[in-house]
Formats: sequence, structure tokens, C-alpha cells
Amino acid sequence: MPAVAATGSGSPLFALALAALGVVFGDIGTSPLYALRAALTQTPGVGPVPGDILGVLSLVTWALILVVTLKYVVVLLRADNRGEGGILALMALAQRALPDGRLKRWAALVGIFGASLFFGECTITPAISVLSAIEGLAVVDETFEQAVVPLSLLVLAALFGVQRRGTGQVGAVFGPITLVWFLTIAALGAVEIAVRPDILFALSPHHAARFAWEHGFAAFAVLGAVVLVVTGAEALFADMGHFGRRPIRLAWLLVVLPALLLNYFGQGALLLDDPEAIANPFYLLAPEWLRLPLVFLATAATIIASQAVISGAFSIARQTMLLGFSPRLTVRHTSSDERGQIYMPQVNAALFVAVVLLVLSFRSADRLAAAYGLAVTGTFVCGTLLGAAVALRLWGWPVPLVAAAFGPFLLVDLSFLASTLLKIPDGAWFPLLLGLALFALMTSWKRGRDLMFERWRSDSLPLASFLARLPESRHIIRVPGIAAFMTGNPDYVPNALLHNLKHNRVLHERVLFITVVTEDVPTVPAERRAEVTELAPGILRIILHYGFMEQPNIPRALAELRPFGEPFDAMQVSFFLGRETVVPAQVPKMPLWRHWLFLVMARNAVPATEFFRIPSDRVVELGVRVAI
Repeated sequence: MPAVAATGSGSPLFALALAALGVVFGDIGTSPLYALRAALTQTPGVGPVPGDILGVLSLVTWALILVVTLKYVVVLLRADNRGEGGILALMALAQRALPDGRLKRWAALVGIFGASLFFGECTITPAISVLSAIEGLAVVDETFEQAVVPLSLLVLAALFGVQRRGTGQVGAVFGPITLVWFLTIAALGAVEIAVRPDILFALSPHHAARFAWEHGFAAFAVLGAVVLVVTGAEALFADMGHFGRRPIRLAWLLVVLPALLLNYFGQGALLLDDPEAIANPFYLLAPEWLRLPLVFLATAATIIASQAVISGAFSIARQTMLLGFSPRLTVRHTSSDERGQIYMPQVNAALFVAVVLLVLSFRSADRLAAAYGLAVTGTFVCGTLLGAAVALRLWGWPVPLVAAAFGPFLLVDLSFLASTLLKIPDGAWFPLLLGLALFALMTSWKRGRDLMFERWRSDSLPLASFLARLPESRHIIRVPGIAAFMTGNPDYVPNALLHNLKHNRVLHERVLFITVVTEDVPTVPAERRAEVTELAPGILRIILHYGFMEQPNIPRALAELRPFGEPFDAMQVSFFLGRETVVPAQVPKMPLWRHWLFLVMARNAVPATEFFRIPSDRVVELGVRVAI
């Protein structure tokens, strides 16, 4: 996620809350552009008539209260993993709390599926947000209608094109611009509410109950559009590590929630007086002279919302990679001060292609809204299940309390999910298909790597046996220099070393066995970074610990460590790496389609030299064939 200048450790609470406005609430803050209109137009039998307006507004109000305020702001913000949040951080907490076995594996699958669906949301959010903002031009002048799609593509191309430069320079203005946005939409809504104060009766939940009773199945279908008002709620949790729970709660309760409710109720008040305003109730709230400036402000707000989602996709992609659920990808840090500011070119390119296809296929925010929601609600369900596991096993809540707290959340989430499933023929198949594809890719990679590790361990020589025989090995020549061997298991001899001895019969005077371990915590303190053990004269075992939010850098870690008591120069070390060539076993241990996916990902993975920041001209690669 983009870090902001105001997030320094000495920043006051209100400065952090202001910074959080732009990064955390950009997505949910732009929902008024399209959400209420979609809820009142996309279901047969439901329209901008007084009873339906009050009923839908009541559903909107209590969705914001139950899903965002109670579930995320009050409960799930407590489930931080060393200060970090998000579906994968919650998965790591649940796995830590659950015993080894089937439950732990199920927690991993739930977390990865939630992360997969999150990527589906990341493709739709920029498309629908920018389209809905640019469509305001057609309200200003109908001649602009044909320019909506080209202008949206131009804005999106510029947005994705600047990702490589990082968001640090523009991050400082995210909060103020978004604050102006929230104050503006709140003022527009308040003015219209003053004209029709009776719209405030929709605050009562009995209007939602009456709407459900009168419309039956149609009311259930409307939930698929009502969920649009809570899209982006996951960002409340995911960005906790950048701002902390108190600033996020403060910004939500004092600014975001009141502004959203005022604007939604203002749109409802407008529709009570003028049902024809359903064509675009958000922009028609504004006086004619303000509409064009409002289009520019909305475009800026949607760019900020899209930026936050794109940065979130980078963060989640890196977490899946470091947790072993995806191959190595290129990670470029765009700030020397903030580790959270990263750029992943492969992820950026894939998102841009998906977003462009969505814009060209759907061509309007209304049609795209029909595809939105399924990925969001799926992530909600996964978060509720993992949160219940954490509350029960890690926080020690009694079963009745867990059921009382998370049971209603799960019921609401499942209701939203079931309703969005009705939208599959209208386009919701896209995020679902994308999520399932990513889930298949990540689970195939994890299974393939586990099988490779099992095969490698069965064929390897225990390190203790090798060291015991080393003094008696007269055919091994010790040569000057330092050799570093990367190994996934510190208790076994790296295959690269065995192959080097087999073919060259030499061993350097100084040898490092280096293992990188990714912990189930976001970051690892500097004092716990390295474990150093002297195995024999001139032979050290070094285990480097990194959090799943960190990027390994082997030369830097060794320079700080000084393994042999002198300044470490990576250009004087030979790094020996094993390059595995995966081939099918006579009796494959996973389905052929998974095997094929694993091979494709393995061939396209970023080389270990780039991932671990090892100088490429100091690397010796020794190949080995692995049958799985």
C-alpha cells in the first residue's frame, strides 16, 4: 500500500487519520457514484418509488453499520498480526492458533481463496470507479457520452503507467483530496436532506424489513447491489499496518461514515421529489454550475481509490509469494524509506490488461456494477471464518460468545454472497473465474513445491553425516575464497554442493550454508534476523528470518552480519545455486493439469539471483532433474 508522509512514528493521531482517508477509504468512498442507482434500477419490480427508496436506504445504512462498523472497525481490527492486517495476515494468525492437521490446512485454503477473490476485486474497482466518474461528463453535456470509454481508458493507462515511479510523492496529497471529496459529498447530501427531512425515517430497520416482506425474492436480489456500498471494507483491515487501528477508526467514525450516509440519504431525498433523477442521482444532487468541477473531483477520488487497490494487489501478491503460494516475481522498491512502497511489473501488467478488457466489454458503470460484488462478498465470508477461528483459539473467547459475535456476521456475509451469485450471468462470472484460476495456480504451486521438497529431502545427505566424513575425505581439495550455498533445509547438504564435489572435487576454505525462512509475521526485528552456527572450522550455517511483508536481500544481510568477523564483500563470494528441472514421475503425485500449471509457473519464475538480490556475475548454477 502506498505509504504517506504523515505516517511517521511521531505523527499525531489526526494526521494519521487524514493520511488514512486517501489510502484506506478511497474505494468505499467512491461507491456513492453508482451504488444507490444500481440498487434501484437493476432488479425488476424495484424502482425509485418512496417505499423502495426508504427500504433500500435502510438496507444501505445497516450494511454500513453491521459489515463495516461492527465487523471490521470494532472486531477484526483487533486481529492484527504484529500490527499488520489483511486476509493473509488473518490466515497466518488462524494457522498459528489451530493445531497441525486438517483444520490448519483448511485455514490456509480459506485464506488463499479469499486472497484470490481479492484480486478479482482489484480488477473491477479501477474500471467501475473511473467509468462512473467520467460518466458525469454526459450529465454536464450529452455530447460527451461517446467520449466516456476513450477518456476512461486514457485515465487508466496513465494510472497504471505511473506505477513504476511509486506513490510516495503523490501520497502526501491523497488524504487532503479525499477529505475535500468527503466534505463535498456530505454537503451535497445535507442540502437535499434539509429539503426532504422525512428521508431520515429510513434509518429505522423496520423499513428494510418491510421492503423484504413486500418484495420477497426481489429484495434478496437487491442485496447484490446493496453490497456495492461496502466494497473496499477489506482495506480497513489490510492497511492497519500503515496507520494503526485508532486512526482508521477515527477517520471512519468522524468523517467517512457520516459523509457516506449524508450523501446516500441526500440522493434518496432527491429521488423522492424527482424520480427521473435516477439517471444519475449523484451528479444531479449538485447544482448545474458545480457539476463539471465535481466530475474532476470525482475523477481524482477514483484515481486515488484505484491507486490504493492496485497497491494492495502488489502487497497481497508479495505476501502469497513469500508464503510459498506463488513463484518468485519481480519486486521493485520505489522508496528508500518505506518498505511498503513496491512495484511489481508482472502484476501491474496483468491488472491493466484485465481492467482494459472489462471497460471495453461492459462500457458503462451500470453494466459493470452487475459484475461487482461477488469477489467482495467471497472475501468477506473468508475473513469471517478466519476471524472466528482466531477469536476462539487465539483470543480464548468462549464458544457462545464467538457464535453470538460471528454468527450474525456470517449470516449477513452469506446473504450478500448468495445474492451476488445471481449476478453470474450478468458478468459476475469474471471475478469468480479469475479467483478460481488464481486459486488453482497458487494451490498447484504450493503442492508442487511441497512434493519437490519431499523428493529433495529423500535424496539428500544429512549435514551431520557430511561434516563427520569431511576430515577423512582425502580427495577433496580446499581452495581459497568464500562459497555460499543456498539451501531450503538447513539440516541437509545442498544439492549444489554435492554436485560441485562430484564434478570438481574442491571445497572452499570458507563455506556458508544459507537458509531463508519466511515467518508467519509481517516483519522480523533486526536482532532476530540471523542465526549463525559454526559447524566446522571455516563452515557456518546461517538462517535468515524475514517476515512475509519483507523482501530478502542476502548480500545486505551478510554485510550487516560479518560472518567471518570482517567486512563482507558480495563481489568476493561465489554463490552456488541449484537449478531444478522438473520432469513428470512415472507415477505422478498430483493431477496432470496441476503438474502442467506448476511447470509453466516454474519456467516463468524470477531467478533466485534477482529475488535474493545476489550479484548475477557471482553465481554458479548447477542443474538437477527432479521427478514429481
